[in-house]
Amino acid sequence: METGISRRKRDLPPAHYKLKIKSYSLLLQSEAEKYDSGVFETGGHKWSLSLYPNGNKKSNGNGYISLYLVIEETDTYPHGWEVLVDLKLFVFDQILDKYLTIQDADGAFRRFNEMNTEWGFGQLISEEIFNNSSNGYLVNDSCLFGAEVCVINHTHTWESLSMVKKPLNGTFTWKLENFSTLNKTSYVSPTFSVGERNWFLTVYPKGNGTANGVSLSIFLECEDIPANRAIYADYILRILGTLKRKKEHSSGDTIMKCAYLYI
Repeated sequence: METGISRRKRDLPPAHYKLKIKSYSLLLQSEAEKYDSGVFETGGHKWSLSLYPNGNKKSNGNGYISLYLVIEETDTYPHGWEVLVDLKLFVFDQILDKYLTIQDADGAFRRFNEMNTEWGFGQLISEEIFNNSSNGYLVNDSCLFGAEVCVINHTHTWESLSMVKKPLNGTFTWKLENFSTLNKTSYVSPTFSVGERNWFLTVYPKGNGTANGVSLSIFLECEDIPANRAIYADYILRILGTLKRKKEHSSGDTIMKCAYLYI
C-alpha cells in the first residue's frame, strides 16, 4: 500500500462532488479501463473524476481501485499556469454511514499544471476490502465515491507582529495646572507616539463611570487602532504630587500625569 497516505472515516460527506455507481459489476465486466465522471466546478476551476475499477496498472494499482482528480478545460489558461490543491477523495461506507477519507498524510498539496493535469491515488482501496460487502463499500452492487477540492489561492495577504520590550521615548509626562479649579468632565492630553502608534491620556478629575464622584479616573487610549484589530500594551499610569514629597495621589493645585508604555 502507498506510504504517506492517511485513511480515516468521517461523518461529513464530500463538499464538492459525489459519484454514485449502480450495477458496479457491469462496469467491471466492460472493456473500459476507466470511467470519467461529469464535469463539476469549484474553486474557480472545472474538474472531473477518473475511476479505474480494476486499478491503474501504471501506478501500481494491481489489486486496488484507483481514483484521480482531473482538471478540465485548461486550453485558455496562460502558459506556465499552476493550480495548487489540497485534495481529499472518498469512498462511502453504507453500513456505518461514514466516508472513508483518503488524503496525503503530511498535508502536502498537489500541483496541477500543463504537465500534470490529474492527481489522485493509485491504491485508493484494495479490491479485497472493497468487494467484501460486510465492509460496507459495495452493497447491493452499488457504491459511492467523492471528492473535496480546496484550491489554494495566492492572495499575498500577510501581517507582521512586532513586540518591543522597551521602546524609545516610552515615557510621556503631562502637566495639568491649577488642578483644584478644573471644572470640565474630562481632559484630553496632547497626542504622543510610542511603538509606531499614537496615544493620548484622558483624565476625569471627578471620576468616570462607577468611580464618578469617588476617585480620579485616568485612561490610556490609542488614537489609530486599525478596524477590528487589537493593540497589546504593557503600561503604568502614575500620578505625582508637587507638595513636599512626591506621593501617589494628588496633593495640591498642580498634578502631573505620567504614562510608561512597554508595547
